[in-house]
Amino acid sequence: MSLAFLYPGQGSQSVGMGAELFDRFPDCVEMAEQELGYSLARLCLDDPNGKLAQTEFTQPALYLVSYLQARALLESGCSPSSAAGHSVGEFAALATAGAMSFPDGLRMVAKRGEIMSKVRGGGMAAVIGLEETLIRETLASASADEIDLANFNSPGQIVISGPAARIEETLEPLKEAGARMVVPLKVSGAFHSRMMEGPAEEFGVFLEQFEFSEPELPVYSNVEAAPYPDAASIPRLLVRQIHSPVRWTETILGMRGAGASEFEECGPGSVLTKLLRQIV
Repeated sequence: MSLAFLYPGQGSQSVGMGAELFDRFPDCVEMAEQELGYSLARLCLDDPNGKLAQTEFTQPALYLVSYLQARALLESGCSPSSAAGHSVGEFAALATAGAMSFPDGLRMVAKRGEIMSKVRGGGMAAVIGLEETLIRETLASASADEIDLANFNSPGQIVISGPAARIEETLEPLKEAGARMVVPLKVSGAFHSRMMEGPAEEFGVFLEQFEFSEPELPVYSNVEAAPYPDAASIPRLLVRQIHSPVRWTETILGMRGAGASEFEECGPGSVLTKLLRQIV
């Protein structure tokens, strides 16, 4: 049996996540509070000010919980042969694989969330049950050139991203084209689209201060749907990831092709586990 760890992205967060982990790993919890200036544990457990769903808070919260759950699994004897993270989940995957330190990864996702949250006016929607070709044809017919295909989550689920007003205008045309559902997502921006090119450039400058190591096991990049080839590729691909599509279906199929037969979701919820069933 070959085990792979999967790390979820935004949308998997929920109040109460990490409850079984924070007392077990006080070193990381305290380090996160010192670095960020607020208690991530309290945010996750109680969300007293309703900030958990805000990008700049969601990303470090997910990073902490996913990293700690992976540590717990490793300590229990699990030994993954590969890993992948969906969007921001890729940072926890890389940190667990030794490509970056836990504190450095936390600083990166905190800055990433802060930068991405500044871009207003964007939106995303999940298109269920419509092939990629038909989605592209429908968007072209609607002259929705500003909209990008952002997440290839499974053969039956593709997420579009772009200006919120244009996303709204395409909902009906996509349904008329045969989509079973078109669901606007509760996100604060047009992630993984051209609207994120500015934040990506700023993030690239921020990453110049960090050192990266070659991962101790294959970690699959969202951008290339293949393992990071070396340490030097990590910052480059993490920057591209912000404005490029998440090629999740290809990633899972690639991991299966490389021998992964069991998958463990490291983080809150079961979004990736459900997508896995649709892919394999």
